[in-house]
Amino acid sequence: MAKRNNEHISISEALQEFVETNKLEKGLDKVNVVEAWKLLGNGVNKYTISVNLERETLYVQLSSSVLREELSYGKQKIIDMINEALGKDIVKKLILR
Repeated sequence: MAKRNNEHISISEALQEFVETNKLEKGLDKVNVVEAWKLLGNGVNKYTISVNLERETLYVQLSSSVLREELSYGKQKIIDMINEALGKDIVKKLILR
């Protein structure tokens, strides 16, 4: 358990310290990537079955082959948009299933 400091810190700093101490970054990144995928809109989310982040690869399972083909043309743009929404480079590769 961490030492108690007598100085006052903000809640965001306390939470960040808690996340770093308990090594929760990877789990939070997985949750945040799923939320960032929803930025693509209702049309895409309607056909999205699952979104999983493993290492630096984002696996997205879609129920529409037409949508999968259309999204495959803009993979890099989607990766850039998700990384920008997260504020750091988490996704390096996108695989559409």
